[in-house]
Amino acid sequence: MQHMKFGRTGLRVSRLCLGTMTFGLQCDEARSHAILDTAANGGIDFIDTADVYPLGGGRQTAGRTEEIVGTWLKGKRTQFILASKCAGQTGPQSWDQGMSRKHILDAIDASLRRLGTDYIDLYQLHAYDPLTPIDEALDALDTVVRSGKARYVGVSNWPAHKIARALGRSEVKNITRIESVQPRYNLLFRSFERDLLPMCEEESIAVIPYNPLAGGLLTGKHDRTAPPPEGTRFALGTAAARYQERYWNENQFQTIEDLRAVGNEAGMSMATMAVAWVLSNPAITAPIIGASRPEQLADSLAAAEKGPLPDDLKTRLDEITHGWRAVDAMR
Repeated sequence: MQHMKFGRTGLRVSRLCLGTMTFGLQCDEARSHAILDTAANGGIDFIDTADVYPLGGGRQTAGRTEEIVGTWLKGKRTQFILASKCAGQTGPQSWDQGMSRKHILDAIDASLRRLGTDYIDLYQLHAYDPLTPIDEALDALDTVVRSGKARYVGVSNWPAHKIARALGRSEVKNITRIESVQPRYNLLFRSFERDLLPMCEEESIAVIPYNPLAGGLLTGKHDRTAPPPEGTRFALGTAAARYQERYWNENQFQTIEDLRAVGNEAGMSMATMAVAWVLSNPAITAPIIGASRPEQLADSLAAAEKGPLPDDLKTRLDEITHGWRAVDAMR
């Protein structure tokens, strides 16, 4: 497994990051641990989780994923780079969410307890909170790093202009700066190529995108004539409507068929091709891959082994999905 420099920092992480949001709802603890074992055996030493996971749950299940990851990490914490996130609602009080100083400091302590560790390598704000001044959030993240509870900080689901603002304020205040961003990015959603990814390259910010397989649609396994299968993200509790809105429509299924033809010609599974396409973008540090069964990791691991796509194949994929990039940019 190749390792990549993490933005401008001296840290190096595996070329793939294992996402864990399936743990605790789609997967029980035993299967979750089997997925972690398979990822580790494949050379992945970068694990991403969040305090609101598992995906598809609610406040009653929030934190379960971190607990599962924590039990697996016992005795081998130093062998892995561990990332987690806060900002989503994890409790009944109005302050149990967002990026206020109170919530950030409370949330990391709760995550540390669940994960069974005294530090998190990368602590991220899971979403942008317009109700909190950005200086308050940045000061809180600086406190987290200076206290030794996190090594680096990042954000997820932030637009480019908010990240640019945060970088400027960190420089002015001489405090810990954002070192990574976690955006949605795949062959069916390319709008961040317009501003976010170029900015990250210029500012040496690590990019760890999620949804490289578009919630599983880019595996090509779904049938447009049938309803979303139970157990998939398209039929999973509170996440179902979001994933169906993102990807489950006739235009996306037609794009899948166009991509399938290219994959067949190249002798490559659709999942391997989709992850390899993400890896071929020079702005990308480590795509976040997920699974609900250990064997599902094989195609993503194969993509990391193959390395970047040949230029002609990447060009063909870019051309097929270029129209979607233009549409996404206007949303």
